[in-house]
Amino acid sequence: MPTTTPDDAAAPRLDEVDRIIEGWERARGDLDTDPLAVFSRISRLARFLETARRDSFTAAGLEGWEFDMLSALRRSGDDALSPGALMQQTLVTSGTMTTRIDKLVARGLVSKNRSPRDGRAVEVRLQSEGVRRVDDAMESLLAAERDLLRPLDADGRTALADTLRSLLLTFEMDDPVQG
Repeated sequence: MPTTTPDDAAAPRLDEVDRIIEGWERARGDLDTDPLAVFSRISRLARFLETARRDSFTAAGLEGWEFDMLSALRRSGDDALSPGALMQQTLVTSGTMTTRIDKLVARGLVSKNRSPRDGRAVEVRLQSEGVRRVDDAMESLLAAERDLLRPLDADGRTALADTLRSLLLTFEMDDPVQG
């Protein structure tokens, strides 16, 4: 564990996770605390990200689930998806999806109509107000996320993204929803 003294400006700075690990090493030196160094930091960073997300969505007049639905539609290319495709992208049940679509329709953020290509199918399409709100939320979120990553240079951001992707892929390969 790195330690610092007031006279050693070049020494690494300790964060709260370092202090937690030091405490566990004193209390239980037999434990391998390496996972804490990674996952406790991810957990703490997730709190900052969750605050940034909530603030961005609130400023755009959206809840988190609404942003998820609207952004799935916005990314679709023609701003329209079937309820089934939305279920797959947002990982909610059929009943939940129906309720969410109805709420978004009532707010004027999406429309729900029969598909012109197949009259038996339903498509959910972004309305102009939905586009405006999801775009506003995304712009705000990206600015907040850039601020969260500001301590890292471009190489550091790339290395972190690559490392996290490698770890995440091991879980997604085993996840029947993702894989």
